[in-house]
Amino acid sequence: MAGPIEILRDRHAVAHIRGASRADAAFGLGYAHAQDRLWQMEIQRRVAAGRLAEVFGQQALNTDKFIRTLGIRRKAVAAFAALRPETQTYLQAYANGVNAFLETRSGPLPPEFLIFDITPEPWVPADSLGWLKMMAWDLGGNWGSELARLGLAQRLTPQQIEEFYPPYPGDAPVALAHFSDLYRQVAEAIDIDHLQQMLPPPRPEGLGSNNWVVNGKRTVTGQPLLANDPHLGLTTPAIWYFAHMASPSGATIGATLPGVPGVILGHNGRVAWGFTNTGPDTQDLYIEKIDPADPTRYITPEGSAPFILHDEVIRVRGSDPVTLSVRETRHGPVISDIHDASKRLLQPGYVLAFCWTALRDDDTTADALTGVDTIADWAGFLNNYRRFVSPQQNIVYADREGNIGFLAPGLVPIRKPENDLKGLAPAPGWDARYDWAGFIPFDQLPRSYNPSQGMLVTANHKIVPDSYPYFITSEWAEPFRARRIETLLRERPVHSVESFKQIQGDITSLMAAEILPLLLGAPIKPAARNAELPSAHAMLMGWDGTMAISRAEPLIFQAWYRELTRLVLADELGEGFASLWRHRPILMKNILSNTGGQSRWCNNVATGAATPCSALVAEALDLALDDLKARYGSDISRWRWGDAHHTRAPHRPFSNIPALRRFFEVGTPSPGDTFTVNVGRNDLADDKEPYANRHAASLRAIYDLADLNRSQFMHSTGQSGHPLSPNYGNFAAPWAAVQYIPMSLRPADIEAGALGRVRLGNE
Repeated sequence: MAGPIEILRDRHAVAHIRGASRADAAFGLGYAHAQDRLWQMEIQRRVAAGRLAEVFGQQALNTDKFIRTLGIRRKAVAAFAALRPETQTYLQAYANGVNAFLETRSGPLPPEFLIFDITPEPWVPADSLGWLKMMAWDLGGNWGSELARLGLAQRLTPQQIEEFYPPYPGDAPVALAHFSDLYRQVAEAIDIDHLQQMLPPPRPEGLGSNNWVVNGKRTVTGQPLLANDPHLGLTTPAIWYFAHMASPSGATIGATLPGVPGVILGHNGRVAWGFTNTGPDTQDLYIEKIDPADPTRYITPEGSAPFILHDEVIRVRGSDPVTLSVRETRHGPVISDIHDASKRLLQPGYVLAFCWTALRDDDTTADALTGVDTIADWAGFLNNYRRFVSPQQNIVYADREGNIGFLAPGLVPIRKPENDLKGLAPAPGWDARYDWAGFIPFDQLPRSYNPSQGMLVTANHKIVPDSYPYFITSEWAEPFRARRIETLLRERPVHSVESFKQIQGDITSLMAAEILPLLLGAPIKPAARNAELPSAHAMLMGWDGTMAISRAEPLIFQAWYRELTRLVLADELGEGFASLWRHRPILMKNILSNTGGQSRWCNNVATGAATPCSALVAEALDLALDDLKARYGSDISRWRWGDAHHTRAPHRPFSNIPALRRFFEVGTPSPGDTFTVNVGRNDLADDKEPYANRHAASLRAIYDLADLNRSQFMHSTGQSGHPLSPNYGNFAAPWAAVQYIPMSLRPADIEAGALGRVRLGNE
């Protein structure tokens, strides 16, 4: 330490850290994270290192095998060497702070350590960088849809695949017919159903976040306002930890990631910024052909090349260690080697390799994330994020001088003009036309500065015009949230912090508003099993799509829609239906409105009988009422969306143990749905809890550039990771109610009602 460090926790348990240098502030953050979130940090670094089986035994072995195959830890070590010296120092100082707590603590470890009888090892920078890569994994790529398309090619026609993955509204369909023969040849090489079962689940539908910024002409203060709510899987404790870091070089305040130094989302007193996921296609799968003359080699466009080999030893609690031999090609690790049974999943002579931008040795993302305290203007903002690699993010910007902007930094591969797969299906690795041809130059990535409309909105929708010269993805999120935010912004001539809070809390589902008339237009089923069917139908006739916790209509609509998707799609998809069961509103709208003759999806595949979609719509409501009565009782007047749409924020691992779940997991009724601004994604395929909210706003923040000390924040659980702390789950109810806490840089605001102070080092 260059000097003494102070950690003061304000009345909301937000850590305010002051150090004599940037590195000292990082040291203090490491100490504070270890005090409050040590078990969370331990689990996260074990996930990234592929070391869960050491604690949890055989049940975690497959996860460890997959992570070891990707080589997350090896790539994190390599990435450290590519970082700027000042970032390396920053990361090491943070690790030193974590270790200082481990070495000097006087109380017991968190109860999870005691229950599993483990002691945390010293922290190292690779632990932090590994977790950044796992965050990129959660937000990255389309490998799951590549495999899904591959499997669908065995069941559906090219036209049906095009319909199943409809284009973004207004875009032309992604043509698949001209390479359907190749599609089937590749599909025959792999047992897709088994391979999908081995790999982690794909990203949630509509994965993403909201952010927007308006300039001073649109605010009551004459200065910009910026809002951000990143959507991530809910966890206990929350993925974020609020902190303020100050040193002579500057100050930042906002959301930090336990295990990682620096404020990721926040402001530095001069500029504010917020992230949403761009959702680019930065992952490709390659079918590699083994050299028939030498099984230690594989075929490339230039001839035969040797596999790169890594041996990984995985320790397993209660069992002998497992040695995993990892093969790597020029494209990336061979993921079909994950299990011994993989030999039965592939035709002889082929393997499946995985290419991903975050696995590059020169990943300098940490440089950009830890340099935000020095940003003073737009030029400095651009210069800082030149170092950002993965995952590509839509970052909105505002500064005290009244400027607003947007940038989407990150490495996005350029695919060759002759690449007719465009990353939509696994490609033949021996064919050079499917290799990446570099990356989109930084200066040509999407950006905007002081646009004439005075506002910028990103909600994972398409952010580039049709004239944009590069391919980013064909799988943009549906524009429901973006359209709703833009509408609400234009409804008022000027905005305030309070109006931004109302937008972040908006629970009008444009998806429900579009789909519901198509359902209500079908005749009620004659001789229905449920006498409540007419009253349920009548309730929805007067409903406006508001997903309120106190209403029954959202629950009836969701159940009706869930049963309809099953009736329409399950027979075409067969065994693959469960893994592909999503809302898919654009597809369902096309089917129900018979766009391009797509009502044929309602036909009975088994019998070949033509079935009107209206018959399936009527049957689905009857089935939905059967299901809802079994779950929530026969009195329809007592049904409430909040009872079904309860947040599920799992604790690792005690949410899996019923006797401990209620002590460790934080949950609360919540509004919204997958497509509302105040998002709450549910999983239709989860028969046990199909309406539970599992993926939502992991935090909310609103930045007032007229006085950044008036900025507002909230995350989903509480600051502490200790289940007996009053700060373990105290944010959950106000988070669900879209309430906030203030976080200020002013000493007087910080000191008022402060909970306590820690001083490190000599005065």
